[in-house]
Amino acid sequence: MLKKQIPNIITLLNLFCGSIAVLYAVHDNLYAAAIFVMLGIIFDFFDGFAARLLDVKSELGLQLDSLADMITSGLVPGIVLFKLFEKTTGKFSYATNFFNDGWNTEAFVWLPLVGLLVTLASCYRLAKFNIDTRQTDSFIGLPTPANTLLILSLPLILMTNDSQWLKDLILNKRFLIAFTLLSCYLLNAELPLFSLKMKTYGFAANAVKYIFLILTVILIATLHFVAIPLVILLYIILSVITNLKK
Repeated sequence: MLKKQIPNIITLLNLFCGSIAVLYAVHDNLYAAAIFVMLGIIFDFFDGFAARLLDVKSELGLQLDSLADMITSGLVPGIVLFKLFEKTTGKFSYATNFFNDGWNTEAFVWLPLVGLLVTLASCYRLAKFNIDTRQTDSFIGLPTPANTLLILSLPLILMTNDSQWLKDLILNKRFLIAFTLLSCYLLNAELPLFSLKMKTYGFAANAVKYIFLILTVILIATLHFVAIPLVILLYIILSVITNLKK
């Protein structure tokens, strides 16, 4: 019985990390939020690995995995974008001001709510994933953990990079709106993307995956957090090339 619960325990650790990340993100500590999200994504990878290794895959595990991902890779990135929008447009007017001022546009700063569209798009994607039989060995649309890393790269770049043009770009509300809409689209696009799961470890059968991993290590080693958007772009490009060859 305990053997069957090991993957579920790992999934709950993902949820635990995601819940902590929510608390940090709400209090504007986006660096700490990113750390706990990354821990959660690691647990998210290993719960599936453990289920396959122990041969205890279950419907409960599938549903639990998506519920945990909804927090770690759905709610957290929405809050992070919300906070980035606040840095460009001013603080969101919360309930106290809203009931006093109504929809007075001068008092009600609504634009940060656009960031929460990612949470809605993530929820829709996770629900589709659970019933889509095509996504057993690959993905259709950008997986929520990859999308979350893409979004988290923005505050990490702001905190660790001295380039003023990058800071001006990230804290531009038009860029953030376009970025949010692109993120929502990529999550649910009919775009086939390869999975890093490997049935065998030979290079010939997994050439694209090994090339991707090698280039990812090089990019991160040289560009640090700036590499994350480039890695996601590389992932999409290599997937498109792979699909064109089929």
